[in-house]
Amino acid sequence: MCNKLRLAYIFRLTLRGDEAKEDAFMKFKYRVSGYSLRPALLAVLGVVGLSTCGKSGSGRVDGKLYVVATTTMVGDMVARVGGDHVEVKGLMRPGVDPHLYEPVPGDGIALREADIVFYSGLFLEGQMHDKLEGLGEKSHAVTEATGKEELLVPNASGGHPDPHVWGDASLWARCVPGVAEALAKADPAHAVEYRANAAAYIAELETLHEWALKRAGELPEGARVLITSHDAFNYFGRAYGFEVIGLQGISTVGESGLADRVKMVDLIKERGVKAIFVESSVSHAAIESISKDSGARIGGELFSDALGQPGDMEDAGGESYDKGTYVGMLKHNMNAAVEALK
Repeated sequence: MCNKLRLAYIFRLTLRGDEAKEDAFMKFKYRVSGYSLRPALLAVLGVVGLSTCGKSGSGRVDGKLYVVATTTMVGDMVARVGGDHVEVKGLMRPGVDPHLYEPVPGDGIALREADIVFYSGLFLEGQMHDKLEGLGEKSHAVTEATGKEELLVPNASGGHPDPHVWGDASLWARCVPGVAEALAKADPAHAVEYRANAAAYIAELETLHEWALKRAGELPEGARVLITSHDAFNYFGRAYGFEVIGLQGISTVGESGLADRVKMVDLIKERGVKAIFVESSVSHAAIESISKDSGARIGGELFSDALGQPGDMEDAGGESYDKGTYVGMLKHNMNAAVEALK
């Protein structure tokens, strides 16, 4: 987004008495730390910024929809469906835990300026839930496309569905049409392209699902025990035949206690589990401690709540894939699990 418009937007808000004032001033402090400007001067600069910046008040950037996505998985989906007609702003970076993510000052501005907002939903973005729902019609939870009968509700979740639906490529594919339709409504001129992109991406995800089933089948059923930091892989386990055991529940908000760790060590020894896994968006300390006490090795780092770095390529099974994409992330996770548990 144009720097002048960003400043203009903030400056205008300093002259208002609305609820966005505090957020705007904090954003300004992030960008102009150490300077003190009078409100009158800010207003003048704001007028200049508005008259010279290329981004219109509708939120479009060079004719593209300005789209905000919360998590990296959602951002990847939106980018695939939107193609060249959208500019996607991701709020969370690779390695960020969405359960614990607290909005930074710039997030509020990005959400207000966006033409359309996509988030995962099912309370994955716990700290942002109310703000996202409060955006009205321009805000869309991609998991709304899943049926209640398809969602998992763990016993210790207090009745809340498990939000990690992307673990199952076939279930994640069902979220794609909703993205296409929301983009088509916001930008009817490119509706045909959005729907065509969605169809192509769904086909790719269906192929990925079949590949994952075949790859998991290389492990004996008794060896398909996936022990991780928290219960982020229940849908992965249901889809591909793994027993999933997480040290924590479906959220990382709480911490595991000593009793939980002792119980996990005993289980690993009793079951003869060869390897356990750390997660990219969760501290490795607890799993590394359990590995040391149980004798099970660390089988690798899995991507649970965030994708890898864009452009981080991995070669496995005669192919190369980008761990910064959803497809590459799932392939990495499956390959790591199968190879470590053989």
